[in-house]
Amino acid sequence: MTAKTYELRTFGCQMNVHDSERMAGLLEDAGYVRAPEGADGADVVVFNTCAVRENADNRLYGNLGQLAPRKAARPGMQIAVGGCLAQKDRDTIVARAPWVDVVFGTHNVGKLPVLLERARVRQEAQVEIAESLEAFPSTLPTRRESAYAAWVSVSVGCNNTCTFCIVPQLRGKEKDRRTGDILAEIEALVAEGVIEITLLGQNVNAYGSDIGDREAFGRLLRACGRIEGLERVRFTSPHPRDFTDDVIAAMAETPNVMPQLHMPLQSGSSRLLKEMRRSYRQERFLRIIENVRAAMPDAAISTDIIVGFPGETEEDFRETLHVVREARFAQAFTFQYSKRPGTPAAEMPGQIPKEVVQERYERLVALQEEISWAENRKQVGRRLEVLVAEGEGRKDDVTRRLSGRAPDNRLVHFARPDEPVRPGDTVTVEVTYAAPHHLLAEGPALGVRRTRAGDAWEARTAKPAPAGAAGVLLGLPTVGVPEPLPPQQDGCGIR
Repeated sequence: MTAKTYELRTFGCQMNVHDSERMAGLLEDAGYVRAPEGADGADVVVFNTCAVRENADNRLYGNLGQLAPRKAARPGMQIAVGGCLAQKDRDTIVARAPWVDVVFGTHNVGKLPVLLERARVRQEAQVEIAESLEAFPSTLPTRRESAYAAWVSVSVGCNNTCTFCIVPQLRGKEKDRRTGDILAEIEALVAEGVIEITLLGQNVNAYGSDIGDREAFGRLLRACGRIEGLERVRFTSPHPRDFTDDVIAAMAETPNVMPQLHMPLQSGSSRLLKEMRRSYRQERFLRIIENVRAAMPDAAISTDIIVGFPGETEEDFRETLHVVREARFAQAFTFQYSKRPGTPAAEMPGQIPKEVVQERYERLVALQEEISWAENRKQVGRRLEVLVAEGEGRKDDVTRRLSGRAPDNRLVHFARPDEPVRPGDTVTVEVTYAAPHHLLAEGPALGVRRTRAGDAWEARTAKPAPAGAAGVLLGLPTVGVPEPLPPQQDGCGIR
């Protein structure tokens, strides 16, 4: 009997990517196999949705509409919708797209295979939305895409009340994992060959709030530093409110914690930050940046910025430009404000005309582009150990280059060494050129280090995989996270 195939379509932030890895693991544990790339359809199509953009529902229903004739022509095909939009809209999805078979939320991801089977047997849509977390995602089976890098979730949910964000309503209050469980997962991943982990949380540095321990996250970073074989530790995304000096010290004093920080600003105007309920002001934010730079002079700092928040004046916007000039971010993910249905900001007076938002956005992007390029030019002549990545350089085949990430997470393209190099290995190079969004090393490699992660990648790719399979299904249900991605670029979820 031929196994049924599945296809996963993921929208939104890193947390959604993380959840999709769990969904894939659950489906494969239930006997499904991933549909091959370019295949003409799958037996099950799962949408993992985002709800924090104004047009999120249009994207979903557009995709569902395209699938309707395919499903009508393919008896037995099923469509499932999960994630934040499913948590928010519930019965609306089946009302608008009655060909959908399953709707499930952010708190009951583990029910996906059961709901699909129930819908098949009963021949009717199954809508099941839990109001609180049924099982921490890390207890679910996982199909992990990378042999060398992994997400490790430290918490789910968020206790903040930012007026532009609907995530706390959909993900619930923050719930922390036990430190021992986190470290056990990391150790198991390292045993599988992983050498880089990214600690993940909606508000990652608030870890410990469940028990009122404000220094728990700093201690967790230090504990990661004691795991033999773990070479790189990152985390995303922190909140300035909870970013304490002990975390800065832990970063600076723990060798495998990378000199990289993603610190969301959102606005440089203290007045607007108050309207956003961001619980810090411009001076506090710039002091954090100053303290990080004092402890780690070479740290690359990135950020998120919203342009055109309701009530934003030209003076407010100039305050944002001021912070950008002072902070000198290596990279900024800039967003034009869009209404998130169900958030306080959507109902605020002073919604900014589109043409004003666009003009300010272009000024901000131009300034940040100038700063990013100047900061990258400082890297020219430096020797960097690059962790070779899979799929980072879209033109690598044409240019005869490889690509990977420096310790500070800058993207580096470099000439292929004479000896074989695998994803997960490291290559030492000298930077010869800088662009705003990447570095280039055109000379010969200064050194190649074959790693356990490269061995794991080679072992995985050498084995014939089931049709369509691309990841690694781990035997232990508490182990495995998806490959790290660059900071998300649609303003949702992780902040």
